[in-house]
Amino acid sequence: MSRIPLALCVALTIPAFAAGQDAKKIDIAQLKPLTELGLGEYQGFKGGLYPGGTNERPKEHEAAGLRLAKEVRPLDSAGEPDQAGKIVFLSVGMSNTSQMSQGFQKLFGADKDKNPRLVFVNGAQGGMTAAAIKDPNDGGKGAKYWATVDERLQAAGVSREQVQVVWIKQANAGPSEGFPAYAKKLQMELTKIVQLLPKRVPNVKLVYLSSRTYGGYAQTRLNPEPYAYESAFSVQWLIEQQLNGNAELNYDPSKGAVKAPWLSWGPYLWANGTTKRADGFWYTQSDFAKDGTHHSPAGQEKTGRLLLDFLKTDSTARPWFLAMDRNR
Repeated sequence: MSRIPLALCVALTIPAFAAGQDAKKIDIAQLKPLTELGLGEYQGFKGGLYPGGTNERPKEHEAAGLRLAKEVRPLDSAGEPDQAGKIVFLSVGMSNTSQMSQGFQKLFGADKDKNPRLVFVNGAQGGMTAAAIKDPNDGGKGAKYWATVDERLQAAGVSREQVQVVWIKQANAGPSEGFPAYAKKLQMELTKIVQLLPKRVPNVKLVYLSSRTYGGYAQTRLNPEPYAYESAFSVQWLIEQQLNGNAELNYDPSKGAVKAPWLSWGPYLWANGTTKRADGFWYTQSDFAKDGTHHSPAGQEKTGRLLLDFLKTDSTARPWFLAMDRNR
């Protein structure tokens, strides 16, 4: 198969793949990262990671996250406090999540600042999309996914009861619903996933979510632009629901039954190809495999470093992630 020049490939991606976009031609070159869109809008929806076009957590949510972060502590296999126990950080998602987790794992293993009681378990698995894993009792992919997570925890010498922090990066294969239909569907599936976590890992306190990496190099319909970009709205809307006090996402036992953990953005992964973000982050085609969707080894390390940097600098992650933290 002959290769299409990169510039032409990017220009053709959207009209070729974006079925269900109401025949609108989306110019991905003009897309701004959600973190830079602010009060600007994408098809009628404001940017920013949090309400009001801001990238900062609301003060009350920040305070709650800090309280929970300081409650994270080593646990024994039964989930009881034990200074000789473990703190388990689990990743949940699909193949891209697994690849990014692999890049993170290498960096994590060599990092001298990490908490020595912290264990990272890569629970992400190829082909296990949001739609596939939302129900662990489906007798199919969902049951297989969560059984494999249990196996990986056991292989790491830890238990479900020791999992206290989760990072989720999810999407679906071959989307065709258009916007905002696909983003809303993904939001509902993410809702089900975060709601099942307290049942699967009963001591979970903090959940960080990320949306997709750049899909402009995609050579297949797996998850191209603008769907990769639009998945950020699924995360934004989900977190906003919790911020608005939705009882089905309540994490505070003083306010009623706990239905989900505390939710927050993790690292924001999208950048518009070679156009550098305000923080200097960008992608090249070499960061991806031949299909333009999955990551190359270089891309795995690059995105894995985003996760590591987030955990070492975020106010709600430092208390449990770092060996020594002045705020602990």
